[in-house]
Amino acid sequence: MQKIYLAGPDVFLPDAINVGRRKKELCAAYGFEGLFPLDDVIAEADGEPMDRLIYRANAAMIRRADLGICNLTPFRGPSADAGTVFELGLLVGLGKPVLGYTNVTEDLLARSRSAGGATFDPSRRTWRDAAGMEIEDFGNVDNLMIDNALIEDGGFPIIRHRAKAGELFTDLTGFEARLRLAAERHRN
Repeated sequence: MQKIYLAGPDVFLPDAINVGRRKKELCAAYGFEGLFPLDDVIAEADGEPMDRLIYRANAAMIRRADLGICNLTPFRGPSADAGTVFELGLLVGLGKPVLGYTNVTEDLLARSRSAGGATFDPSRRTWRDAAGMEIEDFGNVDNLMIDNALIEDGGFPIIRHRAKAGELFTDLTGFEARLRLAAERHRN
């Protein structure tokens, strides 16, 4: 049975274990084994920092996976969770197929503008954030490297789904759509 690494900010939810269980049950229904980052019980060892132990456990889990599904719903700002993006990059770097979804439909520019401080620079015909940095305007879900890694290395764009209010990180519609695609394309 192929293993899917389940990346996303879901691990920060108050009921993260329950959300992980639901995702793993859906994986099993589609013939996969889901690997949720909180599956490993991590105990402090000989003074090693807990964050380092968590990193090692998650990196090992990614190496055991056959593919990944990443929740790229914006987290703590207009972009995807930085840890999830790192995991996506590690999966791609290891040559593993990666599928992505987000529970918002607006592109990066629209979300950045909604976050405030974005202004249009008519001399350069570009949008800039509050720090004066250019905001990409390609219509992508997130930074061009994220969107294009999934298209170039996995063959499929990030699916966009509008979650109901209050269900931004618990709505599994986009996740299940990526599972269906994985079942069609990647299951033995």
